[in-house]
Amino acid sequence: MRMNEIGVRTEHPLIGINGFYTEDDVPRVNLRMSYVDAVVRAGGVPIVIPPAGAERELMRLVGMLDGLILSGGDDFDMQRLGRGPTHAAALVTPASKQDFDMRLAELALETKLPVLGICYGMQALALCDPATTLLQHLPEDRPGCQEHGGRQRHPVTVTPATKLARLCGVERLNVISSHHQAIGQLGPSWQTAALDDEGLIEAIELNPSAGHPFALGVQWHPEAAPEGTPHDRIFRGLVGAAGMLAARRDLSSPTRP
Repeated sequence: MRMNEIGVRTEHPLIGINGFYTEDDVPRVNLRMSYVDAVVRAGGVPIVIPPAGAERELMRLVGMLDGLILSGGDDFDMQRLGRGPTHAAALVTPASKQDFDMRLAELALETKLPVLGICYGMQALALCDPATTLLQHLPEDRPGCQEHGGRQRHPVTVTPATKLARLCGVERLNVISSHHQAIGQLGPSWQTAALDDEGLIEAIELNPSAGHPFALGVQWHPEAAPEGTPHDRIFRGLVGAAGMLAARRDLSSPTRP
């Protein structure tokens, strides 16, 4: 490990990314390289996280990471979350992965680990607040709304004076969407950071009163956007917050591995 003259690490921060899990003939974890590339461009070191380990191991993992990305995925088993019936159109996430992801999201918020939620990952963060509601099937739950699945491209309006607005530096973003579930109503822990032209919640961030350094969720896929667009700044914001956390840890414990 390289250290500078005051004993602070000079390595790039470690960013965990939860992989996409399938339970076919051979259970496996997959991750699109676009997530990895986005983290590397932002100055982070990506590491893929499989949905495994009990609470003690998960706590240890969170303690080792400098930042976290909750990536896209399938749909939520709402009954397992205690939120009523699951829509018949849902492609349900395997129970072990959903449980793991939700606990990972909770720990990131509780421990103030910088975290970025993307698509399913944003919804997981939002659902950590029990007052958040989920629209389980678009357009059925919002009759007449625009299509959001299949990598649709559409604009969103960024909410002024939010972290997302400061990061991106623009009022409008063209985004790539691949979802049919969305946030209906946000719980009080969160605030809206972007909306589409029909008022659908497209980005969220934790209320400043929580004192969290970086807790942001976007409904679209910034990792799929072309390099050099404002979407890159979202990853740079996460990696920057992760680097600050790593530096604080090193100052308090210079021998931290």
